[in-house]
Amino acid sequence: MPTLPPEQPEPSPARPHEARRMAESFGADARRYDQARPGYPDALVARIAAQSPGPDVLDVGCGTGIAARQFEAMGCTVLGVEPDTRMADFARSRGLRVDVANFETWQPGDRRFDAVIAAQSWHWVDPAAGGAQAARVLRPGGRLAIFGHVYEPPAEVATPFAAAYRRAVPDSPLPAQPAGRSVDLYQTAYAKVADSIRETGRFDAPEQWRFDWTRSYTRDQWLELLPTTGSLTQLRPDQLDAILNAVADAIDELGGRFTMHYTTLAVTALRASAP
Repeated sequence: MPTLPPEQPEPSPARPHEARRMAESFGADARRYDQARPGYPDALVARIAAQSPGPDVLDVGCGTGIAARQFEAMGCTVLGVEPDTRMADFARSRGLRVDVANFETWQPGDRRFDAVIAAQSWHWVDPAAGGAQAARVLRPGGRLAIFGHVYEPPAEVATPFAAAYRRAVPDSPLPAQPAGRSVDLYQTAYAKVADSIRETGRFDAPEQWRFDWTRSYTRDQWLELLPTTGSLTQLRPDQLDAILNAVADAIDELGGRFTMHYTTLAVTALRASAP
């Protein structure tokens, strides 16, 4: 598993929001995505909800509704905006209200929100247009919160993954190296997100938050999650099987499970009172 899978924000000049083929590949198996992808720290969700002026939340790139359901459990009323109809249909099947649209061109009408969140999705949004749209739909004093996970399996799992990926997809431009990059690089990437928010002139000074946590995975749980990541969603079945088999063997050698150390980073800012 690369330290920076392509669905996470890259600290590079790349423009991931233009990679539409990958952005729209996650809905190929929306059920697996929903069941395998981790949620977000309760402390993060509670902090956003408590520090927003009201309960109305807009979830940008809501996917299957993983984050949205956590905010609903906190008493919030959530509307999702999601460009992939497959993901939107799954989220609706779980009770979430969803508009199918790209956030930058979504037409909110007169709807306004107390919080706009983007959970592991803001890198698919044009940063300039997205910041302006968020300011447009937030009430004065409303909170924009952009967050996502940084994670890396132990080297005993990451190294066989990287080797198998290179064998299966030798001409891939996507990164497939084992551990070596640090959370500091992600914090730099999130600092750039903060800069783009600041440049709109519509928000108070952005803050950066950090939450560290762990989760234990069995072999089967990790093999269920891997195909939902950006570097694997577009592979042929034989390529995917070769990679998963190598990872399965590695986890078996660890006793069938391992502990993942997650860091969830967030950039958040309040909509300025002045128009």
